[in-house]
Amino acid sequence: MERLLVLRLQTRGVAAQACLNGFTLAQLPAAGGVQILAVHEYTLAGANRLELVIEPQVAATEPRLAEGPRFARLQLLLPRVGQAASDEQSRCLATLDWAVEDGELYRAPTVVQQEVDIPVKFPRWRWQDAPPLPELGTLAAPVLAFAQEQAVALAKGDPEPWLVAARLRFEELAAAYQRKPADDLARWRARVQLLHAQKALRGPLPTASTLMLKPTADGRLVECLTTEGAPLLQFNRPDGGRIALPMRIAVVEGRLYVLR
Repeated sequence: MERLLVLRLQTRGVAAQACLNGFTLAQLPAAGGVQILAVHEYTLAGANRLELVIEPQVAATEPRLAEGPRFARLQLLLPRVGQAASDEQSRCLATLDWAVEDGELYRAPTVVQQEVDIPVKFPRWRWQDAPPLPELGTLAAPVLAFAQEQAVALAKGDPEPWLVAARLRFEELAAAYQRKPADDLARWRARVQLLHAQKALRGPLPTASTLMLKPTADGRLVECLTTEGAPLLQFNRPDGGRIALPMRIAVVEGRLYVLR
Protein backbone atom coordinates (compact mmCIF):
# COMPACT_ATOMS: atom_id res chain seq x y z
CA MET A 1 0.00 0.00 0.00
CA GLU A 2 1.53 3.29 -1.13
CA ARG A 3 -1.14 5.74 0.00
CA LEU A 4 -3.46 5.96 2.98
CA LEU A 5 -6.89 7.61 2.83
CA VAL A 6 -7.31 9.73 5.95
CA LEU A 7 -9.82 12.14 7.40
CA ARG A 8 -8.47 15.31 9.06
CA LEU A 9 -10.63 17.47 11.33
CA GLN A 10 -9.29 20.79 12.62
CA THR A 11 -11.21 23.31 14.74
CA ARG A 12 -10.75 26.41 16.86
CA GLY A 13 -13.32 27.90 19.22
CA VAL A 14 -16.16 25.59 18.23
CA ALA A 15 -17.17 21.97 18.82
CA ALA A 16 -17.47 19.93 15.64
CA GLN A 17 -17.72 16.39 14.39
CA ALA A 18 -16.84 14.70 11.12
CA CYS A 19 -19.02 12.09 9.41
CA LEU A 20 -18.38 9.87 6.42
CA ASN A 21 -21.20 7.83 4.85
CA GLY A 22 -23.32 8.02 7.98
CA PHE A 23 -20.51 7.19 10.44
CA THR A 24 -19.43 9.75 13.03
CA LEU A 25 -15.67 9.27 12.97
CA ALA A 26 -14.06 12.30 14.61
CA GLN A 27 -15.15 14.86 17.16
CA LEU A 28 -13.44 17.82 18.81
CA PRO A 29 -14.58 20.00 21.72
CA ALA A 30 -14.91 23.79 21.68
CA ALA A 31 -11.30 24.07 22.83
CA GLY A 32 -10.36 22.92 19.33
CA GLY A 33 -7.47 20.88 18.05
CA VAL A 34 -6.68 18.40 15.28
CA GLN A 35 -7.79 14.80 14.82
CA ILE A 36 -6.58 12.48 12.05
CA LEU A 37 -7.60 8.90 11.31
CA ALA A 38 -7.52 6.39 8.47
CA VAL A 39 -10.96 5.75 6.95
CA HIS A 40 -10.60 2.98 4.35
CA GLU A 41 -13.18 0.74 6.05
CA TYR A 42 -15.84 3.49 5.94
CA THR A 43 -15.22 4.49 2.34
CA LEU A 44 -17.26 3.40 -0.68
CA ALA A 45 -16.34 2.85 -4.28
CA GLY A 46 -17.72 5.90 -6.12
CA ALA A 47 -19.84 8.52 -4.35
CA ASN A 48 -19.18 9.21 -0.66
CA ARG A 49 -21.07 11.55 1.69
CA LEU A 50 -18.82 13.82 3.73
CA GLU A 51 -20.32 15.95 6.53
CA LEU A 52 -19.00 18.57 8.93
CA VAL A 53 -21.37 19.20 11.87
CA ILE A 54 -20.92 22.38 13.91
CA GLU A 55 -22.01 22.25 17.58
CA PRO A 56 -23.48 18.72 17.23
CA GLN A 57 -24.50 18.57 20.90
CA VAL A 58 -27.16 21.27 20.45
CA ALA A 59 -30.57 19.58 20.32
CA ALA A 60 -32.48 22.24 18.35
CA THR A 61 -31.38 24.92 15.91
CA GLU A 62 -30.70 28.17 17.72
CA PRO A 63 -28.86 31.42 16.96
CA ARG A 64 -25.52 32.12 18.63
CA LEU A 65 -23.17 35.04 18.71
CA ALA A 66 -19.51 34.28 18.08
CA GLU A 67 -17.24 35.42 20.88
CA GLY A 68 -14.05 35.59 18.89
CA PRO A 69 -13.28 34.05 15.47
CA ARG A 70 -14.23 30.40 15.08
CA PHE A 71 -13.52 27.90 12.35
CA ALA A 72 -13.67 24.22 11.43
CA ARG A 73 -12.13 22.38 8.50
CA LEU A 74 -12.69 18.80 7.39
CA GLN A 75 -10.51 17.22 4.71
CA LEU A 76 -10.14 13.90 2.97
CA LEU A 77 -6.45 13.47 2.24
CA LEU A 78 -4.41 10.85 0.44
CA PRO A 79 -0.84 11.01 1.79
CA ARG A 80 1.85 8.52 1.00
CA VAL A 81 2.40 5.99 3.75
CA GLY A 82 4.92 7.40 6.20
CA GLN A 83 4.30 11.04 5.26
CA ALA A 84 2.39 13.63 7.27
CA ALA A 85 -1.34 14.06 6.53
CA SER A 86 -1.01 17.75 5.60
CA ASP A 87 -1.91 19.97 2.67
CA GLU A 88 1.73 20.21 1.72
CA GLN A 89 2.45 16.47 1.60
CA SER A 90 -0.91 14.96 0.65
CA ARG A 91 -3.30 14.87 -2.25
CA CYS A 92 -6.52 16.57 -1.08
CA LEU A 93 -9.70 14.89 -2.32
CA ALA A 94 -12.20 17.17 -0.57
CA THR A 95 -12.34 20.08 1.87
CA LEU A 96 -15.27 21.40 3.90
CA ASP A 97 -14.78 24.79 5.58
CA TRP A 98 -16.89 26.69 8.11
CA ALA A 99 -15.94 29.97 9.77
CA VAL A 100 -17.41 33.02 11.52
CA GLU A 101 -15.82 36.25 12.67
CA ASP A 102 -15.96 37.80 16.11
CA GLY A 103 -19.48 39.13 16.82
CA GLU A 104 -21.01 37.33 13.84
CA LEU A 105 -24.33 35.52 14.22
CA TYR A 106 -24.49 31.82 13.36
CA ARG A 107 -26.88 28.93 13.92
CA ALA A 108 -26.15 25.70 15.74
CA PRO A 109 -26.16 22.92 14.91
CA THR A 110 -25.08 23.54 11.34
CA VAL A 111 -24.26 20.85 8.78
CA VAL A 112 -21.91 21.37 5.84
CA GLN A 113 -21.86 18.45 3.43
CA GLN A 114 -20.48 17.37 0.10
CA GLU A 115 -20.63 14.28 -2.10
CA VAL A 116 -17.19 13.13 -3.10
CA ASP A 117 -16.16 10.63 -5.79
CA ILE A 118 -13.07 8.87 -4.51
CA PRO A 119 -10.69 7.36 -7.10
CA VAL A 120 -9.93 4.29 -4.96
CA LYS A 121 -11.66 0.93 -5.37
CA PHE A 122 -13.04 -0.78 -2.29
CA PRO A 123 -15.14 -3.94 -1.98
CA ARG A 124 -18.80 -3.72 -1.04
CA TRP A 125 -18.75 -3.73 2.75
CA ARG A 126 -21.16 -5.96 4.65
CA TRP A 127 -22.57 -3.04 6.63
CA GLN A 128 -24.02 -1.67 3.40
CA ASP A 129 -26.33 -4.70 3.18
CA ALA A 130 -27.13 -5.09 6.87
CA PRO A 131 -30.89 -4.99 7.54
CA PRO A 132 -32.36 -1.78 9.02
CA LEU A 133 -32.23 -1.74 12.80
CA PRO A 134 -35.26 -2.73 14.86
CA GLU A 135 -36.59 -0.31 17.48
CA LEU A 136 -33.71 0.77 19.71
CA GLY A 137 -35.72 0.00 22.82
CA THR A 138 -35.76 -3.68 21.90
CA LEU A 139 -31.97 -3.71 21.56
CA ALA A 140 -31.00 -2.35 24.98
CA ALA A 141 -31.17 -5.67 26.85
CA PRO A 142 -29.40 -7.87 24.26
CA VAL A 143 -26.71 -5.26 23.59
CA LEU A 144 -26.05 -4.85 27.31
CA ALA A 145 -25.81 -8.62 27.83
CA PHE A 146 -23.48 -8.89 24.83
CA ALA A 147 -21.24 -6.08 26.11
CA GLN A 148 -21.07 -7.58 29.59
CA GLU A 149 -20.13 -11.00 28.20
CA GLN A 150 -17.34 -9.45 26.15
CA ALA A 151 -16.07 -7.45 29.13
CA VAL A 152 -15.96 -10.53 31.35
CA ALA A 153 -14.15 -12.60 28.71
CA LEU A 154 -11.54 -9.91 28.10
CA ALA A 155 -11.03 -9.41 31.84
CA LYS A 156 -10.13 -13.12 31.95
CA GLY A 157 -7.70 -12.69 29.07
CA ASP A 158 -9.91 -14.64 26.64
CA PRO A 159 -9.83 -13.06 23.14
CA GLU A 160 -12.01 -15.68 21.42
CA PRO A 161 -15.57 -14.34 22.10
CA TRP A 162 -14.60 -11.03 20.50
CA LEU A 163 -12.99 -12.81 17.55
CA VAL A 164 -16.23 -14.74 16.96
CA ALA A 165 -18.45 -11.66 17.20
CA ALA A 166 -16.13 -9.45 15.11
CA ARG A 167 -14.86 -12.00 12.58
CA LEU A 168 -16.33 -10.10 9.61
CA ARG A 169 -14.83 -6.87 10.92
CA PHE A 170 -11.37 -8.43 11.07
CA GLU A 171 -11.77 -9.76 7.52
CA GLU A 172 -12.87 -6.42 6.11
CA LEU A 173 -10.20 -4.37 7.88
CA ALA A 174 -7.58 -6.71 6.51
CA ALA A 175 -9.00 -6.19 3.02
CA ALA A 176 -9.22 -2.42 3.52
CA TYR A 177 -5.55 -2.09 4.47
CA GLN A 178 -4.14 -4.94 2.36
CA ARG A 179 -3.17 -7.15 5.28
CA LYS A 180 -3.56 -10.86 5.93
CA PRO A 181 -6.57 -11.67 8.19
CA ALA A 182 -4.54 -14.31 10.03
CA ASP A 183 -1.95 -11.68 10.96
CA ASP A 184 -4.63 -9.37 12.36
CA LEU A 185 -6.12 -12.20 14.42
CA ALA A 186 -2.70 -13.10 15.79
CA ARG A 187 -2.05 -9.46 16.71
CA TRP A 188 -5.39 -9.27 18.54
CA ARG A 189 -4.71 -12.43 20.55
CA ALA A 190 -1.24 -11.19 21.48
CA ARG A 191 -2.59 -7.78 22.48
CA VAL A 192 -5.24 -9.28 24.75
CA GLN A 193 -2.68 -11.55 26.38
CA LEU A 194 -0.32 -8.61 26.97
CA LEU A 195 -3.02 -6.34 28.38
CA HIS A 196 -4.30 -9.12 30.61
CA ALA A 197 -0.82 -9.70 31.95
CA GLN A 198 -0.60 -5.96 32.67
CA LYS A 199 -3.99 -6.11 34.47
CA ALA A 200 -5.21 -3.51 31.99
CA LEU A 201 -8.53 -5.16 31.04
CA ARG A 202 -10.37 -4.52 34.26
CA GLY A 203 -13.07 -2.04 35.18
CA PRO A 204 -16.76 -1.74 35.98
CA LEU A 205 -19.12 -3.70 33.76
CA PRO A 206 -21.45 -1.77 31.44
CA THR A 207 -24.82 -1.07 33.07
CA ALA A 208 -28.28 -0.18 31.83
CA SER A 209 -27.96 3.26 33.41
CA THR A 210 -24.81 4.07 31.40
CA LEU A 211 -25.90 2.55 28.07
CA MET A 212 -26.69 4.75 25.08
CA LEU A 213 -27.49 3.35 21.64
CA LYS A 214 -26.93 5.51 18.57
CA PRO A 215 -28.02 4.49 15.05
CA THR A 216 -25.22 4.89 12.54
CA ALA A 217 -24.46 3.89 8.93
CA ASP A 218 -27.86 5.32 7.95
CA GLY A 219 -29.69 3.14 10.46
CA ARG A 220 -28.04 -0.19 9.62
CA LEU A 221 -25.65 -0.38 12.58
CA VAL A 222 -26.04 0.64 16.21
CA GLU A 223 -23.13 2.29 17.97
CA CYS A 224 -22.77 1.25 21.62
CA LEU A 225 -21.86 4.22 23.80
CA THR A 226 -22.00 5.44 27.37
CA THR A 227 -24.34 8.29 28.24
CA GLU A 228 -21.26 10.54 28.03
CA GLY A 229 -20.72 9.55 24.39
CA ALA A 230 -17.66 7.35 24.94
CA PRO A 231 -17.36 3.71 23.78
CA LEU A 232 -19.39 1.44 26.05
CA LEU A 233 -16.58 -1.09 26.53
CA GLN A 234 -13.84 0.61 28.54
CA PHE A 235 -11.10 -0.76 30.77
CA ASN A 236 -8.92 0.89 33.40
CA ARG A 237 -5.15 0.60 33.11
CA PRO A 238 -3.04 0.42 36.27
CA ASP A 239 -1.28 3.64 35.20
CA GLY A 240 -4.58 5.54 35.25
CA GLY A 241 -5.17 5.44 31.49
CA ARG A 242 -8.11 3.86 29.75
CA ILE A 243 -8.57 1.38 26.92
CA ALA A 244 -11.73 1.74 24.83
CA LEU A 245 -13.18 -0.82 22.44
CA PRO A 246 -15.64 0.73 19.96
CA MET A 247 -18.61 -1.40 18.88
CA ARG A 248 -20.85 -0.74 15.89
CA ILE A 249 -23.21 -3.68 15.69
CA ALA A 250 -25.49 -5.15 13.02
CA VAL A 251 -28.55 -7.13 14.06
CA VAL A 252 -29.31 -10.07 11.75
CA GLU A 253 -32.12 -12.47 12.69
CA GLY A 254 -31.69 -11.54 16.32
CA ARG A 255 -27.94 -12.10 16.43
CA LEU A 256 -25.39 -9.36 17.07
CA TYR A 257 -22.33 -8.89 14.86
CA VAL A 258 -19.60 -6.31 15.36
CA LEU A 259 -19.01 -4.97 11.85
CA ARG A 260 -17.06 -1.81 12.76
